Amino acid sequence: MAANKKLLVLPGDGIGPEVMRETIRVIDWMDRKRRASFDLQDDLVGGAAIDQKGTPITEETVARAKAADAVLFGSVGGPKWEKLGFDMRPELSILTLRRELGLFANLRPAIVLDPLVNASTLKPEVVQGLDIMIVRESTGGIYFGEPRGIETLADGSQRGINTEVYTTMEIERVARVGFELARKRQSRVCSVEKANVMESGLLWRQVVTRLAAAEYPDIALSHMYADNCAMQLVRNPRQFDVIVTGNLFGDILSDLASMLTGSLGMLPSATLGAPDASGRRHALYEPIHGSAPDIAGKGVANPLAQMLSFAMLLRYSFDMEEDAALIEKACTNVLASGLRTPDVMAPGCAKVGTTVMGEAVLRELDKLAT
Repeated sequence: MAANKKLLVLPGDGIGPEVMRETIRVIDWMDRKRRASFDLQDDLVGGAAIDQKGTPITEETVARAKAADAVLFGSVGGPKWEKLGFDMRPELSILTLRRELGLFANLRPAIVLDPLVNASTLKPEVVQGLDIMIVRESTGGIYFGEPRGIETLADGSQRGINTEVYTTMEIERVARVGFELARKRQSRVCSVEKANVMESGLLWRQVVTRLAAAEYPDIALSHMYADNCAMQLVRNPRQFDVIVTGNLFGDILSDLASMLTGSLGMLPSATLGAPDASGRRHALYEPIHGSAPDIAGKGVANPLAQMLSFAMLLRYSFDMEEDAALIEKACTNVLASGLRTPDVMAPGCAKVGTTVMGEAVLRELDKLAT
């Protein structure tokens, strides 16, 4: 049985607490089956923290995240908090955690499971078997660069300013994550930028090229402009294995790739920091579907993306590949049995809610573990 691991659980807002509840049942299952034991702490973030603590995230919560072996995050935000100032938006909680924990590499898989091949808006023959990993740099680029802001000009009009900035170190460390992942996959990396019109993109291409030649000669490296990459993801997505890109383009391309799979409700993500001398790294895992306030509290949210985020946690934070694969297999088998939440409903399937879907995964885990 694996030693106790410290997890900080941050359910957040909207459907976050509902899908997190089902995932904690999976964690409890692992404890009962003596596969692994976890020490769980939970805390408030986002709108829930604003309501009770007056801020999207407290210093105490950040300290707990730093002390944990990994953070399992739900979702934040909703209409209730939309009129608050820019400095009080719920999403600041996740941005703060990324900054304070140094979480620079966001991993977004786009995988088409066989039971959901017809859920994609693309033809089955285009997306069947799709398995892409997008590695997005997440603490630099235009979202964090300086100068930034809104200034008033002499004539009374205004100008908004954001700056795209990348250093050699920032590019190298996220590219290494992509190359290391590729070594465990198909050994192919596509580096994406706009080197034709942006100096930061030109530097990105130069740094990635040098790094590949010096440290990863076994990886087939290609380069692609971001606009062409968007087109190719729709035209022929299976040409890609690992895509490495900056913050802005990664934000856009990962959402585009996610919809190739048919539902945001199915997709997990991980955001990793740099390993320390012992090999330990800060990491945060979350589904990409957001808080979905329109269905919050109705018991119809799909819990699978949150469960699959926990599977990524097992794989990347604790090197528990067998257990991660077990959870992924259980989720796939439940879908293959015909049980579906509304977001992935299909003709001939049985529509179920959050709790029933969670119970079905637990039953499947029991079968697979025997």
